[in-house]
Amino acid sequence: MSEPSGPPVPRILHCHSTFSPGGKEVRCARLMNAWGPRLHHSIVSAEPEAMGAAGLIGPRVPVDYPSGFPSLKGRPTPARLARLARAMRGYDLVCTYNWGAMDVVMAHRAYADAMQLPPLVHHEDGFNEDEAERLSPLRNLYRRAALARAAGLVVPSQVLETIAREVWRQPEARVTRIPNGIDTPAFAAAPDPGALPVTKGEGQFWVGTLAGLRPVKRLPDLVAAFAQLPPEWYLVICGEGPERAAILAAAEALGIAARVHLPGNVDPARVVGLFDIFALSSASEQFPLSVVEAMAAGRPVASTDVGDIRAILAPDNAALLTLPGDPLALGEALATLAADPALRAKLGEANRARARAEFDIAAMCAAYESVYARAMGRAF
Repeated sequence: MSEPSGPPVPRILHCHSTFSPGGKEVRCARLMNAWGPRLHHSIVSAEPEAMGAAGLIGPRVPVDYPSGFPSLKGRPTPARLARLARAMRGYDLVCTYNWGAMDVVMAHRAYADAMQLPPLVHHEDGFNEDEAERLSPLRNLYRRAALARAAGLVVPSQVLETIAREVWRQPEARVTRIPNGIDTPAFAAAPDPGALPVTKGEGQFWVGTLAGLRPVKRLPDLVAAFAQLPPEWYLVICGEGPERAAILAAAEALGIAARVHLPGNVDPARVVGLFDIFALSSASEQFPLSVVEAMAAGRPVASTDVGDIRAILAPDNAALLTLPGDPLALGEALATLAADPALRAKLGEANRARARAEFDIAAMCAAYESVYARAMGRAF
């Protein structure tokens, strides 16, 4: 007689605003990989064509991509919310991400009892350009109402934790702050020059970034800031998105197109160590994984002072942060680092030590596992 196979593997439905490779998507894929076959995942994107992060999920992970799931976009009419609610049935947990999945959260609130829906945990990682400077009062009200039945709300940053409690009026027991973590030894390893379609020439230095090419990232500002550096420096912007043409146009207008490379999506662990300086020009961030990845690779960082970046960086590096929307100031920070190899090395080593001590993936995985297990009422 065969042995009993044990309880079925929990099924988790993930509803994303987008599943292009960005901070939250990379984190989600890494969590899935860490848990392996212990969970089954179904992934839906509000932008069905934006599924590039699926390539980051390992072959051991049971995962599917439901083709008939109702659109996450549209007016939140009762009929549409009911369709979303029906699509949640049969799962053990629903995970929703950012504003683009908030109608799923509202559908869950409206129909959880009537349809006996599974528990829901919402994740907020930051805001797009339409809320980068000021949160929408109407969206705040909608979030507050939709989240009333959520089993949990997970945020990565101190800023978002404060917003969740004070603006969205979420009770303390519902909100969990889990700093983003990475596989720090993987980023401490030597980078792979063959991982990019461009080659770092003799005597060249690189300013690099990892970002979705979206307006909120203010990448034309980074191009303008970089233009202040001498000709042996090159700018490498890794990622994909709708701002590609605007970035290239900015480089062309400044006469530096030959020194600006856009190689597309990359494996960060193989690439970020090739940069001499990591740069970030965003108008809005919360807890960017890319900054922690650069730190773990021993890179100094020139960045705008947004979200938790000041608290993430080693203190000496945080002194170089600049206000968003000021390419001249960001360029001065880049120039300071570019002119001083000893300073780059000192800040890079301080960042590496801080990343290893504070932001390793093991602690992050354990914290997410605790939140999900508590919501489902079972371990996995």
